[in-house]
Amino acid sequence: MPRRPFRLFSVLLLALALLGASCGNDDDAAEVQATEQPAPEPAPTEAPAREPAPTETAPPPSEEPAPEPTPTRAAPQRPQRIVSLSPTATEILFAIGAGDQVVAVDQFSYYPPEAPVTDLSGWDPNVEAVLSYEPDLVVIANDANDLMAGMDAVGVEVLLSSAPVDLEGGFASIAELGIAVGRVDEAAALVADLRGEIDAALAAAPDVPVRVYHELDNTYFSVSSNSFIGAVYAAMGAINIADEADADGYGYPQLTEEYIVEANPELIVITDLVGYTAEDVAARPGWGEVAAVRNGNIVVVNADIASRWGPRLPQFINAVAEALQSVAVTVS
Repeated sequence: MPRRPFRLFSVLLLALALLGASCGNDDDAAEVQATEQPAPEPAPTEAPAREPAPTETAPPPSEEPAPEPTPTRAAPQRPQRIVSLSPTATEILFAIGAGDQVVAVDQFSYYPPEAPVTDLSGWDPNVEAVLSYEPDLVVIANDANDLMAGMDAVGVEVLLSSAPVDLEGGFASIAELGIAVGRVDEAAALVADLRGEIDAALAAAPDVPVRVYHELDNTYFSVSSNSFIGAVYAAMGAINIADEADADGYGYPQLTEEYIVEANPELIVITDLVGYTAEDVAARPGWGEVAAVRNGNIVVVNADIASRWGPRLPQFINAVAEALQSVAVTVS
């Protein structure tokens, strides 16, 4: 504010000077303008062509091109040699366009087909074996064998992408992976697509609550609503019989035959990797009166799709929603 009167006064002087010099030549007018106009704080591109004073630190604009503007938050350098020891992360990496950055994946990351499957283990990883692929980023689902410490010792970045406990956690995991590999927009697009597909699948679920038992193996380990799979059932309004048995909130309680039969689930879900069939479940002694067995409502789902929170999750939700609809007809 203190400079404003001075600048207005200077402008008036300049106008009078120009008016007085109107009968002179243009060179005189230009000289008056150049010598009498007050010098505001010039932008770098408006600096005069004269040599800078010795005290100036900025070089003349004509000597070097202007530097690239620095963003407020610099994007991380995109890794070029990713090793994924998480089947879910592998699916997400390829879904967000980072497949060409992946040099090796673990033995169970066989989807998509173009994933570079190796004999690396995500459950029992070997630091030297992982380092043999010269990674600049390693993605893991759990820190087994102190893998993170081993990678940190040699300066290799590690992203721990643990299993989420609900759908929002799954979306957050996708976004986090997108940031880590320099595919932020692609990850955001995938999340948006998944939200739309999952919302549509959930909308297809029946309004009638159905008692569900999801069996992980023949020792009766199950999933409660404190797990990612259980959260999917909860989102569809199902009643998970494993919830009452999960007092500590672990998410994967082990049930007993007596408990399951007494809970009388109306839908039983098993996976295609358990080594037995729906017929085997129906033939278990004492299970004949269980509603799901009596009405033939035992569904077999793809184990990979059911256990991963990646781009194929809507397929699992659609399969379960369809089964719930069939059961609801019987219940209602």
